[in-house]
Amino acid sequence: MNEIWANEAVRSAVLISSKPGSFIAGADIDMIKACKTSQEVTQLSQEGQKMLEKIEQSPKPVVAAISGSCLGGGLEVAIACHYRVATKDRKTVLATPEVLLGLLPGAGGTQRLPKMVGLPAAFDMMLTGRNIRADRAKKMGLVDQLVDPLGPGLKSPEARTMEYLEEVAIGFARGLANRTMSSKRSKGLVQRLTDYAMALPFVRQQVYKTVESKVQKQTKGLYPAPLKIIEVVKTGLDQGRDAGYLTESQSFGELAVTKECKALMGLYHGQVHCKKNKFGAPQREVKTLAVLGAGLMGAGIAQVSLDKGLKTILKDTAQPGLDRGQQQIFKGLNSKVKKKSLTSFERDSILSNLTSQLDYRGFEKADMVIEAVFEDINIKHKVLKEVEAVIPAHCIFASNTSALPIGQIAAASKRPEKVIGMHYFSPVDKMQLLEIITTDKTSQDTAASAVAVGLKQGKIVIVVKDGPGFYTTRCLGPMLSEVVRVLQEGIEPKKIDAVSTAFGFPVGAATLIDEVGVDVATHVAEDLGKAFGERFGGGNIELFKLMVEKGFLGRKAGKGFYVYQEGVKNRNVNSGMDEILARFKLPANPDVCTDEDIQMRLVTRFVNEAAMCLQEGILSNPVEGDIGAVFGLGFPPCLGGPFRYADSYGAKQLVDKLRKYEAVYGSQFTPCQLLLDYANSPGKKFHQ
Repeated sequence: MNEIWANEAVRSAVLISSKPGSFIAGADIDMIKACKTSQEVTQLSQEGQKMLEKIEQSPKPVVAAISGSCLGGGLEVAIACHYRVATKDRKTVLATPEVLLGLLPGAGGTQRLPKMVGLPAAFDMMLTGRNIRADRAKKMGLVDQLVDPLGPGLKSPEARTMEYLEEVAIGFARGLANRTMSSKRSKGLVQRLTDYAMALPFVRQQVYKTVESKVQKQTKGLYPAPLKIIEVVKTGLDQGRDAGYLTESQSFGELAVTKECKALMGLYHGQVHCKKNKFGAPQREVKTLAVLGAGLMGAGIAQVSLDKGLKTILKDTAQPGLDRGQQQIFKGLNSKVKKKSLTSFERDSILSNLTSQLDYRGFEKADMVIEAVFEDINIKHKVLKEVEAVIPAHCIFASNTSALPIGQIAAASKRPEKVIGMHYFSPVDKMQLLEIITTDKTSQDTAASAVAVGLKQGKIVIVVKDGPGFYTTRCLGPMLSEVVRVLQEGIEPKKIDAVSTAFGFPVGAATLIDEVGVDVATHVAEDLGKAFGERFGGGNIELFKLMVEKGFLGRKAGKGFYVYQEGVKNRNVNSGMDEILARFKLPANPDVCTDEDIQMRLVTRFVNEAAMCLQEGILSNPVEGDIGAVFGLGFPPCLGGPFRYADSYGAKQLVDKLRKYEAVYGSQFTPCQLLLDYANSPGKKFHQ
């Protein structure tokens, strides 16, 4: 930039990136991690502010030519320029995702954005971190001009589109320099009225109040960044730009050293870690996938495979089941058409890769079969034998079980090295995690193929060793057992939900059982109880069995702990549960029944079991343990996962809590050896 400003011959400039699919994807997080104090981070922010202010004040017009990701610091660079041209391409997205890392836009973004797109839209962008597509950005006034992508010619479509974007941007830069064009946008009537209203202090106060109460409701005050964003924007609008910029840089520094920010950054790095295939490239790419069972899970797995270009066969044993599965896939893809992230033509061409059938024809071409049939070892053995009779030698057999050990399933196989577990989470198209389970017989290449398919489906993948409940179901088990005990001690389901969401869980603990399905929870609890004995005790499993008998299976049956009705948001507690809870009532001990105790009883059992999985080698590292718990089970993201939480809360403090509850309830709270080791050496951390 200094060269441009110093050179008399240059009259205007275009900023364009030569990296395909990316304008600027944001600042380097490691720069922030390297800082020791909040003052150092504030310094970084101030340097960024000064640099972008020079661009904004530049006597020579600067045009940003945007193609691909324009995120965080990248967007702040773009909005400091005098004009923005973007390609109208699906890869072009603009966003301020800093809030998802526990930060705020720290290079002038909180001050420039409200002036550019208006206060409501700026808050929406900064508080959600949501991606804005190019056409929407143009409507909002975030981008001044769009360029349509070009098709193939002498060069690839991407290369031609970039040349065209550059040409158009240079044209604008010339026009701005020659004063034949103005960078002032004509605002529409609605925007002018909004701006006028926002200039009135009492209207702004109303907006702040509304936004604050919404944030408070959604974050339960557990995330400091959203409230800071509101405060910083407020300062700039009410006290002027100097105060605004100063507060922005100071708040950026303060947030960077909070434990919430460290937890969210840890999750970000964990996701990057889990997007790599540690087994290397598989020998053969999976091109045709067969899914057995067209239920909720089977259809979901088929959907996420189809829309990534895998040819998919969906097989079920009965026509009505197959029809429901196809309907679910169509509905899932059609909702993307409604949200404009797919065209109806793309939806139909994706669906053309799906074959639905009741028999095994075409399985001789399959590279991988994923079974999602009922959780019964005998049914699993039956389909495994049927499948092995028709599939080719290289084909992999994967089981989507949530608790049955893969070794037991593989016992019926002629080629156990080709058998692996792929545990998806429901609903498959929304939940990001995939837990892959290897037995001691699973070959390296089978694991490589399974991870490759998971990554292709867009999943965050963790790989764990085989054992009852693997990692995720096994951590959830003791916690849900504790939920039942708390219910038996007379705490209302609504109260349990309130206490667990206040701790940071996205779904209340009683609601979670309804979502999972009481019948499924019973089934898993029995299996894990047999495998682990007393340690998985707590609540009485007979309570679940009685619920199943009465048809209270949770959301899918319309009744569980709550009553569910179509379109009714505020659900009522199921009064039919009163008699069941009365029958299993236990005396409560007031020493361990405060709100904090209830939270800690649930969480310490979860964390203790997670540490046990690391101790036994089910988990290969704490990073995957944190990722699995947050993305698969909804462990509070602000705590960063069970291992990050053990580090920040302190292993010794956790052990003290476990001992307190152990004195009342016995061996279910006995801390595992690994936690004791960490508690005894204070310098030891799971994340160094």
